[in-house]
Amino acid sequence: MKVTVLGACKEVTGSMFLIEYKGHKVIVDCGLYQGGYEAVEKNADFPFDVKELDAALITHAHLDHSGRLPMLEKFGFAGQVYATEATCDLLKDMLLDSAKIQEEDFERKLRKNPRRGLPEPILLYSSEDVYNIFSRLSRLRYDEKIEVVEGLFVTFKQNGHILGSASIEVMDAEGHKILFSGDVGGFDRNIMPDPEMPIGYDYIFCESTYGNRLHRTFSESVDELADAINDILSSGGNVLIPTFALERTQDLLYVLRELTIAKRIPRNPIFLDSPLAINITKWYNIYNELLDSDTLRAYDSTKDPFIFENVHVTRSGSESRALNTFSGVTIMAGSGMCTGGRIKHHLKHNLWKSNSGVIFVGFQAKNTLGRKIVDGAEFVDIEGEKIAVRAKIHTINGFSAHGDRNELAKWLEGSKEATIVLNHGEISVIEQFRDFLESDFNRTVIIGDSNQPIKIEKRVGQ
Repeated sequence: MKVTVLGACKEVTGSMFLIEYKGHKVIVDCGLYQGGYEAVEKNADFPFDVKELDAALITHAHLDHSGRLPMLEKFGFAGQVYATEATCDLLKDMLLDSAKIQEEDFERKLRKNPRRGLPEPILLYSSEDVYNIFSRLSRLRYDEKIEVVEGLFVTFKQNGHILGSASIEVMDAEGHKILFSGDVGGFDRNIMPDPEMPIGYDYIFCESTYGNRLHRTFSESVDELADAINDILSSGGNVLIPTFALERTQDLLYVLRELTIAKRIPRNPIFLDSPLAINITKWYNIYNELLDSDTLRAYDSTKDPFIFENVHVTRSGSESRALNTFSGVTIMAGSGMCTGGRIKHHLKHNLWKSNSGVIFVGFQAKNTLGRKIVDGAEFVDIEGEKIAVRAKIHTINGFSAHGDRNELAKWLEGSKEATIVLNHGEISVIEQFRDFLESDFNRTVIIGDSNQPIKIEKRVGQ
């Protein structure tokens, strides 16, 4: 068995691995690169012949792990896509929304690019391509072992990141046993249960998103969120929270409900301005048996612990635009890195106002609009218009659905003999995490390299 890290290699988006075994080819994740025109070019093709792929395994429904799936169909893929039951349902909402945004962006650029002297836009995939890939989805339960190709066995393990997320165990007929972490959740955090500890692996391909830092405790982050909201609302402005529709939205809604009940924030209107997030929240109620015990207890006092009395959902574009006439409200909208969606519209109307504020609660990848704002840009370009950044900017990392450095190290302790292959992190972060694991835990660590396939050798019990 041989594994090549093809995506999220020394960076955070575009997750993808290629497994080669006895003439078979299987990918783990098929992620979308995010951030700037360079990302569009990287998304446009695959570094292998898609027609030779036998199967695809998807760790979870975030687009940086699943967003190029519809392109497989366009390039001639004829195999099956395996994911957990919840992930299969979430993918349908996530990928259709992604296609819709791309189609709208493509049409707009098709009109405007010629007069701006810009190249012809690229449409990665359409809604039709998305519907075509749905027929290839195969639903699996956690801990269900299946043979995806002859001699290659796969099992999905709970990893505490988001609804339906999994680490993926792959074992070949010779007994080599490896694990792809996906994105690993933290311990004792909100909504999701703790990740299952990996035991007895030869190699673990591990994400490193926050491998060089420690999150604030969850309670400290809740305090910080309450302070930020109160600070902005006391100025009479609007609170903008760029949120990922899947996980971060539900996490924050649950926290906002608790803060409102405790009277720690005003009972001002909260607008969930994301049709995608609204649709996804229903899956949290349908699959609530996958949530943690505290969240399950919340169902005893309410039918829905996410949508409460001062939360208003806005589905239509006209309802969204009407929010520009409001003040003193909280608006939650995607995308989480401000690369698309309705948050760009709200930033355009609020970012220049000194009494408004933006609260970032998720990782901002390089070259994204969110990253530019967080890094202190005085002006940003939003849909061709130069916008001054005068709003209050708050960054709270304790709500991350990713484990921090110590939590990842704790999770890896379950397989002390395993070789650890680091990916899904900016290179400086990966290097710091490698040094930490080698010096403090005496671990064998490799940094994933797309030009260097890794031959899987027996490590445990050899």
